[in-house]
Amino acid sequence: MRGSAPEDASRTRHPALRRSATAVAAAALLVPLVAAAPSAGAGEPPSGTLQRAFGEAAARYHVPRSVLLGVSFLESRWDSHGGAPSVSGGYGPMHLTDARAAVARAPEFSADGGDARGDTRRPLRTASQVRRAVLPAELPARLRTLPTAAKLTGLSAAKLRSDPAANVSGGAALLAAAQRALGLPTSGDPAKWYAAVARYGSAGDPRGGAAFARDVFEVMRQGQRRTTDAGQRVALAAAPRLTADATQEKRLGRAATAQRASAPGAGGALECPWSVACESWPAPYEQYDNGTNYGNHDLADRPKDQRIDSIVIHDTEGSWETTLRLIKDPKYVSWHYTIRSADGLIAQHVPTKDVAWHAGNWYVNSHSIGIEHEGFLAAPDAWYTEAMYRTSARLVKYLAKEYDIPLDRQHILGHDNVPGTIPSTIPGMHTDPGPYWDWAHYFTLLGKPFTRTAGAHGGLVTIRPSYGRNRPVYTGCEKAGQPCVPHGSTAVRLHTAPSEAAPLIQDIGLHPDGSATTTGVNDTAARATTGQRFAVAGRSGDWTAIWYLGQQAWFHNPRSNPTAVNAKGLVATPKAGRAEIPVYGRAYPEKEAYPAQVPVQAVTPLPYTLLAGQEYAVGGRVRSEYFYSPTFDITKHVVVRGKDVYYEIQLGHRVGYVRAADVDVRSSGS
Repeated sequence: MRGSAPEDASRTRHPALRRSATAVAAAALLVPLVAAAPSAGAGEPPSGTLQRAFGEAAARYHVPRSVLLGVSFLESRWDSHGGAPSVSGGYGPMHLTDARAAVARAPEFSADGGDARGDTRRPLRTASQVRRAVLPAELPARLRTLPTAAKLTGLSAAKLRSDPAANVSGGAALLAAAQRALGLPTSGDPAKWYAAVARYGSAGDPRGGAAFARDVFEVMRQGQRRTTDAGQRVALAAAPRLTADATQEKRLGRAATAQRASAPGAGGALECPWSVACESWPAPYEQYDNGTNYGNHDLADRPKDQRIDSIVIHDTEGSWETTLRLIKDPKYVSWHYTIRSADGLIAQHVPTKDVAWHAGNWYVNSHSIGIEHEGFLAAPDAWYTEAMYRTSARLVKYLAKEYDIPLDRQHILGHDNVPGTIPSTIPGMHTDPGPYWDWAHYFTLLGKPFTRTAGAHGGLVTIRPSYGRNRPVYTGCEKAGQPCVPHGSTAVRLHTAPSEAAPLIQDIGLHPDGSATTTGVNDTAARATTGQRFAVAGRSGDWTAIWYLGQQAWFHNPRSNPTAVNAKGLVATPKAGRAEIPVYGRAYPEKEAYPAQVPVQAVTPLPYTLLAGQEYAVGGRVRSEYFYSPTFDITKHVVVRGKDVYYEIQLGHRVGYVRAADVDVRSSGS
């Protein structure tokens, strides 16, 4: 019965433990995204030819080159992803979708898989089982654009999937066909292609299409220039005065409004910025088991009863369709929003005033908003798309302003940065969105890029490797111990000494049996991630040491290719006279604060000890609280507030909490 235990464990579950390809299959998801793929750049023309391919395709199909480049940037940032399909079965720079072909490439998984850390669901055995579970009999238009492109161009589906230049031609043909279907003439004026761009980005979905078109036109106004994942240099010149055709923009806006009004759950209140496509897909608040249990979130009145001080970034480990099906199950868990990969469409499930069950830590749940992103952490080419990054950034900026949440990495957390509540929960904490989520790009879109804020004596560093060039070896994306496809990463590895040959730092909470840290894609034991700030513990040549989980941890930080920038800020250190202090996974009140009807929650230290002289970057000061919600009847809910005060610190890869009474807080470098 809910509430019978001191902390309700069922409210810390999540759609899928972020562990392996078999866990992906277990959730009946689009597993081919982790299938073996050609190495990065396979089939890619030599440097410079991709830029020419855009020009040639634009000329052949009478599509403005800037439109073609803008659409491709939103879909893939011009990357080819080594021929691997996206989360929605899309291929190449133009993200031509062929979901059935993608699923057909799925590897087989053994039926005795599952996750040793608590995911009891058994994986699907074969690709055909996955196909039946994932794909409807009639695919949505957005999942089958590649076969149409093949008919329009006369090119084979295989070539469109593997040859970037052919893929660009296919995208141009689709745009030209969309323009014709809309009854519009071909034109050299990009403004006249607004509706066709919308149709390309989200076929049959005016809401997603309108948001996609707005973003493409913003990209064209700003201009872009980057080197792709295959070393191709591509540029789009800025057109700051570009505006969309007013008639097309208004017509599409009316269609999007009408679609929203008729959508499932359309009566729900939406909390989204005006500049995104957003729909209501409410999660159920229902009783079951003859009224002895309920799901899948808790009613609250935030921020009146509890402050919202963080946003947690997740990935779904599955398809959009599967995720929306799961959120409707009252026996399942919940999160506030889901964002679709292909076009950035947002579905809101839980009002932000209510507490969703998403983070695996009840204290964090009570004070946070959870946002799921369609994708897979162990599939580096599953494509966290530009459209999704931009929409997510708009949503996060909107929520941060609404609730006065700082835009930094101790308040905009990955699920993999949320601490375990007590020692026994640490090994089972989730690891999404993983080492391939581009935090630097994301924070640039948030308007808060990670820059140097101090000199060499600032006392802190902000982790900031070059995403494209930083390619540490990860294993276990497909099978345990096997190397993942080389890919850009936001994380740097931490060693016990300033040498690549030195062992990786140990995490006694994650590996309580004393086993060594691995290079596994889900092993966060020795990982510092972009945007995280740490106190400097030493320097030696091209190496920098930081305080991490009570240890001195070294990472390679050469002047010629730095992986961190100097910073300054507040740090917490054990109070003078204290040899060591404990650290906690939640900021719960002292025993005396609990009224008689509320069971006291133990304030149990995590297995890490912070020693005298060590320093940790401070994220913020928080009051101790516990949200007691044992039943469906909200009249029995209580928010317990204590006198204890805590500081959130950057403990390791995850944050932690220390009592204010245990630490001295001062400026770094002083």
